[in-house]
Amino acid sequence: MSSNKTLDILHDENNKTVNKIQEKIIVLDFGGQYNQLIARRVRECDVYCEVRPYNISIEKIKEFNPKGIIFTGGPSSVYTEGAPMCDTKIFELGVPILGICYGSQLMAHMLGGKVGTADVSEYGKTYIDVDRESKLFSGLKFKDNVGNRTVCWMSHTDSIKEVPQGFKIVANSDNCPVAAMENEEKELYAIQYHPEVEHTEYGKDIIKNFLYSICGCKGQWKVESFVDNMVKDIREKVGDGKVLLALSGGVDSSVAAVLLSKAVGKQLTCIFVDHGLLRKDEGDEVEKVFTQLYKDLNFVRVNVQQRFYSKLAGVTEPETKRKIIGEEFIRVFEEEAKKIGKVDFLAQGTIYPDVIESGLGKAAVIKSHHNVGGLPDYVDFKEIIEPLRLLFKDEVRKVGLELGLPEFLVMRQPFPGPGLAIRIIGEVTEQKVHIVQDADAIYREEIDKAGIAGEINQYFAALTDMKSVGVMGDERSYDYAVALRAVTTTDFMTAEAVHLPWEVLDVVTNRIVNEVEHVNRVFYDCTGKPPATIELE
Repeated sequence: MSSNKTLDILHDENNKTVNKIQEKIIVLDFGGQYNQLIARRVRECDVYCEVRPYNISIEKIKEFNPKGIIFTGGPSSVYTEGAPMCDTKIFELGVPILGICYGSQLMAHMLGGKVGTADVSEYGKTYIDVDRESKLFSGLKFKDNVGNRTVCWMSHTDSIKEVPQGFKIVANSDNCPVAAMENEEKELYAIQYHPEVEHTEYGKDIIKNFLYSICGCKGQWKVESFVDNMVKDIREKVGDGKVLLALSGGVDSSVAAVLLSKAVGKQLTCIFVDHGLLRKDEGDEVEKVFTQLYKDLNFVRVNVQQRFYSKLAGVTEPETKRKIIGEEFIRVFEEEAKKIGKVDFLAQGTIYPDVIESGLGKAAVIKSHHNVGGLPDYVDFKEIIEPLRLLFKDEVRKVGLELGLPEFLVMRQPFPGPGLAIRIIGEVTEQKVHIVQDADAIYREEIDKAGIAGEINQYFAALTDMKSVGVMGDERSYDYAVALRAVTTTDFMTAEAVHLPWEVLDVVTNRIVNEVEHVNRVFYDCTGKPPATIELE
């Protein structure tokens, strides 16, 4: 039996990779859905950061030794009972703090200011006037380099009515008298709006000003050094032990496999569970890459398509489908692992957004991730290694390219762990899987032919659970409708539907209804995120 003792690279105090990082920022999560995006923006400025729950102890913060702290937004009102609060001693650490939205109101409330319901709530695009003498706003290249008005993204029903003693107002809008405040002496800064979203003009510059001008960071977080340090750490940790990895064929597990292979070579065994829910021919492509290009690892492919189809029979609820697939994946993995025998380390391709989206702190869980918290019960191993747990997706891709993985594999579009099961509305059957595989292959082929693939961040075909009457070959048909999806996004937290050229949609539609059996209608999804998600389920 496994001890299920986790080698938590994210929080392990003895981990050398983390300890070597000199510049660290803590993002305290107060329940905002943009907490992950804030952290990504910090990383994009070449400064390492981690998201931690708002109630982390002062002792833990001191151990982390941050150069700065950021409070996220959140849905609560600071003046209500049970509102999330951090330890008041955080303001005595002498560490610069930036409060964002709820975080700004929290700072005002905890330091003696006054927060209440806003006279006019603000949502979306808002014009603000800023004090360009503030370190937060210094150096911003305003149009013609004159004036002090800029555009930001607001989302609040409460507002700061009175600033705490020692603070001054450094930004305001027509309806929000305290859009930003600061106490420069104590290095405390607060902004009511969201600089982390792309809709805020100069948002990244504001974050960079906080990191560089206020916290004194120099930008030392580099993916290249991460690879070297992590390889050394894994090699030292594993020694002559054996490592077992569940390889899904996606970007994350593939990069984890190559990183581990570089560190321990043939001591690594990768089990690829082909559940039959991958894109067309994807299982064969994965096997080809890892058997021909990376011969220093042991690759085992397990074809269990019918087993998964059987487990999913009659199931229509999306989260239930996810959990069935995650559970069955683990059971298959356990069975294969028993054939190998005792291993010392179990590896997973968990990345940082998996951790955050699975409920770190008080953020709402949008969907479950089978890489987080779903550990095999009957695999005999000592510890878990999650070598990518520190990284966001764009950083994982950089690591993959640094390690020499083929670009087509590293740069492939995001693909959900449950695979096509959540691109099939309703019950999953083998027939439906083949329909969506064929439709998706046609869609991707025509997007490539049109030369617009690089302009779209994610696109795919999905199968609705709707049948409709059609006429094909002078005969009545009653078949499925396929939905096409294409979005642009910089962060996958928000997204906009792509205005695809009609001639491309026309070709794709004609090909799908003529080449894919049991489809007589094609829709195009024009919905953004929010209110929709990027995936259909």
